[in-house]
Amino acid sequence: MSENQAVSRPTPPGPFNITDRAARRIGEILASEGDSTKKLRISVSGGGCSGFQYGFDLDSTDQDGDIAVEHAGAVVVIDGMSLLYMMGCEVDFVEDLTGSYFRVNNPNAASSCGCGNSFAI
Repeated sequence: MSENQAVSRPTPPGPFNITDRAARRIGEILASEGDSTKKLRISVSGGGCSGFQYGFDLDSTDQDGDIAVEHAGAVVVIDGMSLLYMMGCEVDFVEDLTGSYFRVNNPNAASSCGCGNSFAI
């Protein structure tokens, strides 16, 4: 290989993933808001019926320790402390008989409640 040829290396996986459905829904929400500078911020706090609960907000600010992942034009931000509980998770958007909602598929959760909005480690 010559010195001028670049070596192609696979991109390492991010600390969390966003599905195509979630990215599409985030884009729809931001389009309806008329503000493409916002991101979906997910946080973890104590509470809920299983010990911890997820919070979902639209946010245009950047905070120290934020980790952002972009997929298909959608940006999801998780603060560093929340990421400790969510490392390796998948952010999805679900539409079923119970409604439509963002769901976090979290491999770190030992259990979760029936609604899926709270979990235990």
